[in-house]
Amino acid sequence: MKIIFAGTPEFAAVALDALLKTEHEIVAVYTQPDRKAGRGQKLTASAVKQLALAHQIPVYQPLHFKSSTEEGLAAQAELKALNADVMVVAAYGLILPQVVLDTPKYGCLNIHGSLLPRWRGAAPIQRAISTGDAETGVTIMKMAAGLDTGDMMYKTYCSIEATDTSASLHDKLAIQGAEAIVKVLASESTLQHHLEQREVQDEALTVYARKLSKAEARIDWSSTAAQVDRNIRAFNPWPVAFIALDENNNLRVWGSVLSTENPQNQTAGSILAIDKQGVHVVCGDGRAVCLTALQWPGGKTLNPVQIQQTQKLQVGQVLA
Repeated sequence: MKIIFAGTPEFAAVALDALLKTEHEIVAVYTQPDRKAGRGQKLTASAVKQLALAHQIPVYQPLHFKSSTEEGLAAQAELKALNADVMVVAAYGLILPQVVLDTPKYGCLNIHGSLLPRWRGAAPIQRAISTGDAETGVTIMKMAAGLDTGDMMYKTYCSIEATDTSASLHDKLAIQGAEAIVKVLASESTLQHHLEQREVQDEALTVYARKLSKAEARIDWSSTAAQVDRNIRAFNPWPVAFIALDENNNLRVWGSVLSTENPQNQTAGSILAIDKQGVHVVCGDGRAVCLTALQWPGGKTLNPVQIQQTQKLQVGQVLA
């Protein structure tokens, strides 16, 4: 089949790479415009664009597909001229109007990193960890005009481990998403079968995964130890959980586990112990969390032994 692929970050690139190994023809790749990145703020191509160029696939980077502008209409016409059988979308980052969704012969399929209808929206992986879900997965859906509202065609399942961060879970789901879309598109008849068997989402079960903000990454010691630990793992690698040192400086927290220390009526935020496991801090439920990887402003991320050596934190200190 002739496939258009639309995606931007590494999650999408894993799926594109898998499709490139099939007999399908990737006629074009759509991705977000190059963005400034890194300390030098140099214009950088997305992971999907880099992979596409390496395979000599035409790359399109429209700003939008709005029918209200000449640019949008031109982008629509350009896509239509590709005469694709199907369009695969994964973390593209642009809203596709109905006219675009209807352009390919079989429409547009989305690779979404959750078990829909749970966790529609921008941050399904992070919200699943933060909320304490036992499992998540990938849903392949036929796209509709609403936000992740399309009919579900295929699902994979993935347990969320106590050690999972958003980074590690992202990598697992990226592989599952790639395998899932390859299965759905195994042949034209396979695709037709999944389209015929697709299931409407139950709106009563919808949960929205709102976009992450830097402000919510500040650790709230009045929360339970389990919640603090989940948030630290959910916000790794972005926006990264932090402790405010003063108005202008934050101590970034990259890792944690639940502590075996037993607090005795200490104030939430109090440091119970600093040992080879990490920094044990009291939380709002009378239990403790152990911080295992810390980064002071301008410095490198330190492990528990290095944290002890800095002597920047003391037992009894109350963290804000």
